[in-house]
Amino acid sequence: MKVLIVGSGGREHAIAASAVKSTRLEKLYCAPGNAGIAEYAQCVDIGVMEFDKLVAFAKKESIDLVIVGMDEPLAGGLVDEMGAAGIRTFGPRKNAAILEGSKAFSKDLMRKYNIPTAGYRNFTDAGKAFEYLETAKFPIVLKADGLAMGKGVLICGAPEEARAGIREIMLDKKFGSAGNEMVIEEFMTGREVSVLSFVDGKTIKTMTSAQDHKRAGDGDTGLNTGGMGTFSPSPFYTKEVEDFCRRHIYQATVDAMAAEGRAFKGVIFFGLMLTAEGPKVLEYNARFGDPEAQVVLPRMKTDLIEVMEACIDGTLDQVELEFEDNAAVCVVLASDGYPVKYDKGFEITGLEEFKKHEGYYCFHAGTRFDGNRIVTSGGRVLGITAKGKDLKEARENAYAATKWVQFENKYMRHDIGKAIDEAEGCD
Repeated sequence: MKVLIVGSGGREHAIAASAVKSTRLEKLYCAPGNAGIAEYAQCVDIGVMEFDKLVAFAKKESIDLVIVGMDEPLAGGLVDEMGAAGIRTFGPRKNAAILEGSKAFSKDLMRKYNIPTAGYRNFTDAGKAFEYLETAKFPIVLKADGLAMGKGVLICGAPEEARAGIREIMLDKKFGSAGNEMVIEEFMTGREVSVLSFVDGKTIKTMTSAQDHKRAGDGDTGLNTGGMGTFSPSPFYTKEVEDFCRRHIYQATVDAMAAEGRAFKGVIFFGLMLTAEGPKVLEYNARFGDPEAQVVLPRMKTDLIEVMEACIDGTLDQVELEFEDNAAVCVVLASDGYPVKYDKGFEITGLEEFKKHEGYYCFHAGTRFDGNRIVTSGGRVLGITAKGKDLKEARENAYAATKWVQFENKYMRHDIGKAIDEAEGCD
């Protein structure tokens, strides 16, 4: 098969690294790709929102399967465009990608179908949002309705902070049109867990669990980012939690989308909060999480392309998902100053070390070629992932591997997976 991946980040690099293990693969392309993906795929200089060019390329090269990795082209309807041209594509259509594309839609869906989530109100009028704060209980969570690169969520501890957040989202349009509508949500406490799943419209198969670290600084301080590191599996995702989620969240979401005439095919990311009242949905994503994919996919034994084909064909019930009995930890190497302001264009050295060690991965997110050199080109630069027999060993291995790579203004958190140490005795 000829396969085209659409995207340019660490998630797409992880997808590419998994896809090349498939016996079905003949040739791999990526648009636009990055310096790391170029090791596996022929990178094509087409942007992820240039739908006409992407469709034309897929037709010209007789692409057998397109994998859409990123949220923006999914929400924009790239899968629909490819389908109209007769090109098999993995990912939800536009009317199903709204599960991530509109937080107001997803919250209303959960309320309608009794899927556990935090209490909330939707607002299209800033004045009414300000009024709501007068009787709201703090802390409180503000969410821009649309896509905001993982940064459109503000946790506010006091009314003045929330008023500033409403102005930022709805009036100043910090996140553009994503802030035309806003969700104000009760603040939930507990452990966060991420569960990725394959869906074929009716059947859902969950992958191994993971946990992300969103905040920029150690100790979960600083601004929200696209993710500073992950570990898999989560020791807090017990059999009891899994059973509850299967009964009340996972299949219920798939069935709800089908009932709404929005049958979902692709990956649903369940962001869960394990509260004192039980697991609740924190958020949905309509694609692989990033950097969650960087710890989940390296542990997956099942042929990725075969699973994706089954999702498209509606035969996922015939596929057995298998994962290695080990653990993985990913530490993101970022540009100092991310997610606000940072310099780029610095040469990256030490990348060759990863070819010498089995079970270690360096997933590129913000890199590009500058002649023969690989240089930084984004806020999140690399995802350093390592496996281990258990989470503690994987964490030690990942942090050891971060020392192999150097670039000016390199920054990382030093407590990724620290919760592992607190979970001793968890099953």
